[in-house]
Amino acid sequence: MAPTARIKGRGGSNKQGAGSKIKCVKEWTNWSLKKAKVIVHYGYIPLIIFVGMRSEPRPTLYQLLSPV
Repeated sequence: MAPTARIKGRGGSNKQGAGSKIKCVKEWTNWSLKKAKVIVHYGYIPLIIFVGMRSEPRPTLYQLLSPV
C-alpha cells in the first residue's frame, strides 16, 4: 500500500508545479507586454525623427517636423 501512496503524492505535486509554472509564464508575459507597450508608446516618434535625420538629403529638424 505504501508505494501507491507515494505515486499519488508525486502526481499531486506535479499538477501544482505545472499550474504555478503556467501562472508564472502568464505573469511574466503580461509584465513584458506592458513594458513593451510603454517603450513603443514613448519611442515611436523619436525613432521616426532619428531615421528621418539619417536619410539623404539630410533635412534640418525644422524641415523634418513641419507639415509642409
